[in-house]
Amino acid sequence: MDIPPPETIIVRTNVVACDGAGEISPALGHPRVYLRIDEKGFVECGYCDRRYVLAGGPADSGSAEAA
Repeated sequence: MDIPPPETIIVRTNVVACDGAGEISPALGHPRVYLRIDEKGFVECGYCDRRYVLAGGPADSGSAEAA
């Protein structure tokens, strides 16, 4: 069984809020948490494993549009 990779979101700020919502209802997500991107250029949510990548940062592959 293949496990899909975590969702990656390209952002323009080094502080992001994640509540697990997206294509699902916010009521089915998780508590809102604020995450800070560090010198690696990304941060992962401890609840839903989404990866937030800073546009133009060291972890940005340049393959996606910034949110």
